[in-house]
Amino acid sequence: MASLPLSIVIPVLNEGAELTSCLQCLQGLRQTEAELIVVDGGSTDDSVERATVQADLVISSPRGRSLQMNAGAAEARGNYLLFLHSDTRLPVGFSSHWLSDSIWGFFPVKLSGAGWAFRVIERAMSYRARLSGIGTGDQALFIRRDMFNQIGGFSAIPLMEDVEICRRLKALCPPRVLPSPVETSVRRWRQRGIVNTVLQMWWLRLAFFLGVSPARLARQYYPE
Repeated sequence: MASLPLSIVIPVLNEGAELTSCLQCLQGLRQTEAELIVVDGGSTDDSVERATVQADLVISSPRGRSLQMNAGAAEARGNYLLFLHSDTRLPVGFSSHWLSDSIWGFFPVKLSGAGWAFRVIERAMSYRARLSGIGTGDQALFIRRDMFNQIGGFSAIPLMEDVEICRRLKALCPPRVLPSPVETSVRRWRQRGIVNTVLQMWWLRLAFFLGVSPARLARQYYPE
């Protein structure tokens, strides 16, 4: 099976219209150099139907971003794997050439909402990631496929899979942080409150680094 420069893997669960918008923005890449792989974790809306129209491959997986992204990577043909949330948009003009000579890395982040609070948050997120060498899923992690396979992909944990894989990759080589930001939705901040969301994110990261299990953290982040 012939390889491609890039595979974009999008894990989804009940994303609906957000997924349609995401895939529409990627059609130019799809036509020239990338395949789009959507991995559904058991949606009860029309996410699968919407994805089928605009993606190259739509597969199902047990629920959980780590499991879904690993499932997508297993089917990918790209030399690079880029893991994209459905509410995140790549920079205008992005090409797989941007990743040339990279082993792994991520983008700075820009938040979609207006207002000074979001400007402060996005700058803090990007600065923290650059300083620590640890990115998050909102920053569209990209990994050369042979390296992804070498480290065994994402760990099968229910939360912090992005931070955990960055820690393992960073131990092998530093990340490349691209100059142009991805734009990610502020819906999480609007739904949960800006202050509450920021505090929760920092608490979860701190607790994870202190050794609290991802399963316990997931119960706090995804309350029943």
